[in-house]
Amino acid sequence: MIFNTFEFALFFAIVFGLYLLLPQRAQNRMLLVASYVFYGAWDWRFLSLLAISTVIDYTVGLRLAASDDPRTRRAWVTLSLASNLGILGFFKYAGFFADSFSDLFLLFGIELPAFTLEIVLPVGISFYTFQTLSYTIDVYRRRIEPTRQFFDFALFVAFFPQLVAGPIERASNLLPQVLGRREVTWEKISSGSWLVLWGLYKKVVIADNLAAVVNAVYRPASQPTSAEIALATVAFAYQIYCDFSGYTDIARGISRMMGFDIMLNFNIPYAAVNPSDFWRRWHISLSTWLRDYLYIPLGGNRGATFFTYRNLFITMVLGGIWHGAAWPFVIWGAYHGTLLIAQRLLTPSLAAIAPASLLGRAGWRGLRCTLMFLLVCLGWLMFRSESLGHMLGLLGTLVGPFELGLAGQWVFPFCALTAPLIAMQIAQSRCRDLEAVLRWPFALRVAVYASVMILIILLGEEIGTPFVYFQF
Repeated sequence: MIFNTFEFALFFAIVFGLYLLLPQRAQNRMLLVASYVFYGAWDWRFLSLLAISTVIDYTVGLRLAASDDPRTRRAWVTLSLASNLGILGFFKYAGFFADSFSDLFLLFGIELPAFTLEIVLPVGISFYTFQTLSYTIDVYRRRIEPTRQFFDFALFVAFFPQLVAGPIERASNLLPQVLGRREVTWEKISSGSWLVLWGLYKKVVIADNLAAVVNAVYRPASQPTSAEIALATVAFAYQIYCDFSGYTDIARGISRMMGFDIMLNFNIPYAAVNPSDFWRRWHISLSTWLRDYLYIPLGGNRGATFFTYRNLFITMVLGGIWHGAAWPFVIWGAYHGTLLIAQRLLTPSLAAIAPASLLGRAGWRGLRCTLMFLLVCLGWLMFRSESLGHMLGLLGTLVGPFELGLAGQWVFPFCALTAPLIAMQIAQSRCRDLEAVLRWPFALRVAVYASVMILIILLGEEIGTPFVYFQF
């Protein structure tokens, strides 16, 4: 079941109608059933994995709270880590390691018998695995108290708005909202509806239309020109942003309508001026998860500079692997790790040449923002490539002789599609408010809402196109 379908619209209308009629405890039970129906609509067999993770981490949380013995507590949290990461590793990475193992032996002239694993990747497994792990780790660190309400904990794990593509919620934020009293107000319904509308616009108008250009260029069998690759890569930067942030907007919107407040996952990421700024703005729930549960435990900024760089690099490589079992993701993670290290090395030099005047600072910021966007786009080329060979071929063509190809015909549609988004983000940035439209005069709000709905009707692509991050 996908947000951009009439099926989901009917599903949510029924769920929301029941939600308004029921008391808080009954709301939670109904939402838990609805969440399992929502997830089971993809493949009911994978409901067992969701249930297994829920039972294990609920039990581990209680056992951690009941013991003060360090060895016993380490054993319980290890059980949570091993079971969750084991399930994730099997479904997401077993085939990749089997193929890599065979390729390694081929380097030495040894051909192993054909061995392939036809494993279907459960949708959302990377998201809810990290979400449940954060709960047991925080209980282990004594940062939160475990809940004894099993069905409420199960709802925290399976909450359908953010179940399959995030944000990756923390128990410290979402679980108290599940357990406590929530209020449905007109303000929440109104602002939540705007988030849903804006998210749908980003998905079906911008992302799905740009996908046609991106897919045409990035097909392994295609032979694009350098200009086509450049434009398609920039188009992919907007496609993946609008697709993923569009999902988050819808998830936050329908949650808010029910009185829940889930975390912000994107904050105008292409306005970033350096790599660390980008990761404070892009997929915030994952970047903060990696910081808190990987980078800091590895040592973070403590110790010698070399170890800080090592920790940054390892964290970003593992962040790349989180996205999928393929070498382009590994290289993409290593690339961003290298950018973060380079930023730390260059910061003193860049600070020394930064202009002092107001106008100079504005120009300097614009230059840094443009350069960072181009560096991010180069990373997206790696991310979108189908294989290592495909990536190298695209890079080779990109730096080769300039050829325009069809790129000239794509420029105007690309600008027309992205211009409203850029205008909105300029307004958000100037107001320092991502929901500034809700504070605009009534007539202007009506004009914006109507324009967005008309564009969705006129330009929206096929209903039900899956969101990009479902595959991760």
